[in-house]
Amino acid sequence: MPSVDTMATGKLEDFRAGITAIDCDYMRPRLAASHLVVDGGRAAFVDTGTTRSLPNLLYALGVKGIDPADVDWVLTTHVHLDHAGGAGALMQVLPNARCAIHPRGARHLIDPAKLIAGSIVVYGEERYRALYGEIVPIDESRVLVVDDGAKIALGGRELELIHTPGHALHHYCIVDAAHELIFSGDTFGLSYRELDVDGRAFILPTTTPVHFDPEALCRSVDRLMAYRPRSIFLTHYAEVTELDRLARELKERVVAFADLGLRYRDVHDRADKLRHGMFAVMSSWLDAHGFPRDDARRHELLDDDVELNCQGIEAWLDRK
Repeated sequence: MPSVDTMATGKLEDFRAGITAIDCDYMRPRLAASHLVVDGGRAAFVDTGTTRSLPNLLYALGVKGIDPADVDWVLTTHVHLDHAGGAGALMQVLPNARCAIHPRGARHLIDPAKLIAGSIVVYGEERYRALYGEIVPIDESRVLVVDDGAKIALGGRELELIHTPGHALHHYCIVDAAHELIFSGDTFGLSYRELDVDGRAFILPTTTPVHFDPEALCRSVDRLMAYRPRSIFLTHYAEVTELDRLARELKERVVAFADLGLRYRDVHDRADKLRHGMFAVMSSWLDAHGFPRDDARRHELLDDDVELNCQGIEAWLDRK
């Protein structure tokens, strides 16, 4: 279990191997994390949250005694704005950092106009502005376009960056083989700490628009597990273990979401049936997990994911 920094209770959680999870203050506490990795006095951020997350990230540097000039990397697993919306603003205060981005995502952080427009379609303009604020472009000269299997150095450790499609075509994960851990972005799903029961994590796939591909996502999960990690760090939220169980359940649930979509593919009220069906199947999994049968609490924690997941499944059905 992590130790919580008493100076930042609820914001910073320290884990092994020089890793700190930072609450990005996105939507609700402990929904989205940026991970600060420190090695030999050098540092990297894995995902950034939104522009509104920046004070927490800089606070973490201060708590850890790291000067912004000693941050070498901003590693954006993909360009969805809860992961990379704050990357441009963060890069402005890290004079020596480079931002590593998947080849399919780099142009969107260098010129975020299309990314902003697409996000407004998903969220609506008013909610988009409230959640994300201003998206700052990143100077192309400070961008590293990440090939599959690229390796970078951070202090004394080597990090391997591997392409993992399924959630998004512009997604990569970060493998720290020496410490037997992986930063998975959204590839290894969501595991909110509020859903833990007796220390056991609950896992869900995230099928948000527009690149959901169930077969590719299951292959990507298998690729992560082939490294035999001891733990995986999720953007939503922080460290999970019991990885054999979680990987099995995650892949089963990816297939279940795809089957749900196929069941309602041709009905006239597809969107409504998908939303009711997805909440029902999630609730059945929570029942089996031992989570209290409190529908109001379940809706509070999961309705946003139900909405985005159903949009992603519909985009997949329309491609088919």
